[in-house]
Amino acid sequence: MTGTTSLDPIAGADGRIAVLAMDQRGSLRRMLADGGQPAEDADLVAFKLDVIGTLSPAATGVLTDVEYGVGPVRDAGALAEGVGLLIAAEPAQKQTWNGEQRTVVDPRRDAAWVRANGGDALKFLLYWRPDRPARPGEPDLAAEAVDAVRTVVEDCRAAGLPSVIEPLITTLPGAPKPVGQLRKDLVIASAARLAELGPDLLKLEWPGDEGGCRELTYVTGRVPWALLSAGVEYEEFLERTRVALDAGACGFIAGRAIWGETTAMAPSQRREFLREVSLPRLQRLVALLGEHGRGWADGAREEVGT
Repeated sequence: MTGTTSLDPIAGADGRIAVLAMDQRGSLRRMLADGGQPAEDADLVAFKLDVIGTLSPAATGVLTDVEYGVGPVRDAGALAEGVGLLIAAEPAQKQTWNGEQRTVVDPRRDAAWVRANGGDALKFLLYWRPDRPARPGEPDLAAEAVDAVRTVVEDCRAAGLPSVIEPLITTLPGAPKPVGQLRKDLVIASAARLAELGPDLLKLEWPGDEGGCRELTYVTGRVPWALLSAGVEYEEFLERTRVALDAGACGFIAGRAIWGETTAMAPSQRREFLREVSLPRLQRLVALLGEHGRGWADGAREEVGT
């Protein structure tokens, strides 16, 4: 384990993690608008209440935001009893430099702020390229990202609050989108570098195949990792999750693969779909955890490492 903090509040009794992701803000607004649905602030709140109220009983934790999720969810009693709350702490408005994502920490969104909002853990998202060169006269965006994550992890550790770090690989200006072996290498390099900082959990992208998952387990060492869904189709995510669990992951943190279609539905149809389709999807993923994977506190490198 990485410190004195514990992921138990967002994990099941066996230490496996099944977190429902519902922290989308700007992207959710776009999804609703693209689906022909109203996308005002009240519509985002209503959507989050429907998703969390229907699906949280099957999860070990819920990831959401303070802008549209935390307060309304608390006021409505939408979070199921005993389910942990993971709060997104990255700035709602992303900073850029010449069109590239720039990782910054909002000092107002620290571990104390998460605690004050009733959170059991803090999630910090960064878009970065661990291989980005630092050219003369330019900021070192990769170094900035590492420094930001270090700040978050150290603050959480000092406060005794678990830190969950979510790195997403971006495309460099003028370069093609990384795919295939390059993307696999970048996902692994990103996880390896950030694991050195000692977060409590890494929320990671699919590295391409089973071998990539085993490499992730090896390079992260004693830092556990969970797979994110990235909006892929449900059946594909189900298979990816099984592979990742067998290769050393301790669970999943997923949203759109479970509820994504509902962004194009009217509220009544949405609620029916959540009950009849999304809930069984999540329950099936949770059942998979009972058959595969390991708890967050269980060492994995020696058993499944390459």
